[in-house]
Amino acid sequence: MRVRGVIELVDGPALTIATREGPEVRVTLTPDVRIGALVPADLGAAAKGSFIGTAAVPQPDGRLKAQEVHILPEAMRGAGEGHRAWDLTPDSTMTNATVEGAVSDVAGRVLTLSYPGGKQELVVPPGTPIVTLAPGDASLLKPGNHVFLGATQSPDGNLSASRITVGKDGLVPPM
Repeated sequence: MRVRGVIELVDGPALTIATREGPEVRVTLTPDVRIGALVPADLGAAAKGSFIGTAAVPQPDGRLKAQEVHILPEAMRGAGEGHRAWDLTPDSTMTNATVEGAVSDVAGRVLTLSYPGGKQELVVPPGTPIVTLAPGDASLLKPGNHVFLGATQSPDGNLSASRITVGKDGLVPPM
């Protein structure tokens, strides 16, 4: 399950997170947890050949309208590649793909994205959050910081995570 929210309490490897939906959850981080810092980026970094992830909503013209663009590091090329439903908003999708080209039009910057078995045109309006990952460490795990993570629920209902993304310097992960 995806958890989006704000760290309220840190108790050793366990975090209490106030979720964007309202309830608090307790997530225990695994001993080998990978911590990533999410930082602002420039859309210009989404050049031809780069690998990105984007939450978006379908438009009547068949194109996607970006809710956010995540410029992924080269080491993540191929991770989650494809196009699928997403839970940022009820009608959102997630596309992880390679940028084939970029042009500007009246709606904003338009990126052509390709992935095995498909292609999408993505409109990135001005003001769309553009982010990328930077190295992170446990110093980011403090109350008030915004997080995004995928948690695994055990049969007893406890949640754990082996990867967490933390917004650096007050950034709210937009995905």
